[in-house]
Amino acid sequence: MSEEAGTAPGMALAASFETAAERVRQLDAMSPRQLRELLTRDPARAADWVGSAARHGVAAAQVRFGRMLLEGVGVARDLEAALRWFTRAAAQGDADGHNMLGRCHENGWGTPVSDRAAVRHYHAAAAGGHDWGEYNLANMLFDGRGIARAPQEAFYWYTSAGRRGHTRAMNLAGRCREEGWGCDRSRPLAREWYRRGAEGGYFRAQYNYALMLIEEGALPRAIEWLRRAAANGNAEMRQAVAALLSGRRCHP
Repeated sequence: MSEEAGTAPGMALAASFETAAERVRQLDAMSPRQLRELLTRDPARAADWVGSAARHGVAAAQVRFGRMLLEGVGVARDLEAALRWFTRAAAQGDADGHNMLGRCHENGWGTPVSDRAAVRHYHAAAAGGHDWGEYNLANMLFDGRGIARAPQEAFYWYTSAGRRGHTRAMNLAGRCREEGWGCDRSRPLAREWYRRGAEGGYFRAQYNYALMLIEEGALPRAIEWLRRAAANGNAEMRQAVAALLSGRRCHP
């Protein structure tokens, strides 16, 4: 074997590490706008960059690359590979990685469904201050999936996620306050949570806030929020708005 042939694999490996390191440096130096453009304009090119950063050990890139594999954006869809990248990020203590592992276990993405495993990872994400982890953990606690049903704990995590700006959690914190699920009933506090969620753009909170405005006799404002809920929502929400306007109230 010639000297050139013997050293070529090592040189190629060194070059690949140098390329990955340079991409990591450039990714770190990018502004949020530049990063968004990279990730949206050319998914295949973005996959090369994000994949390099992921292989270089950047947890955020590992989660991003996992999401790309999960959705088939810029790369072939591969749920098991996505699971592996989320696992690597979570092993570094990344809260987002734990949350995505929870989603995989809850939905059977690349692994058999396991509510208990989902709860374990959601809890790790929530403990790391991850708003989606808190919200997802609250849902499991509220429904009693993978863990004993605990409405009070669910309310705690909905409230915590809501305080971090999570609009879906705001809406459910409002429902808990309205119905007395895991907490004392309080119309003023329910109204406040609904208002915050509505102003944050979540259609279910917009609808529920409108219901309260109707009860207060503030019809013009209520109609405006109903219009927003219908515009932002799904078919079920549009049907609920139509039903409400015809005189039948419901929580979609």
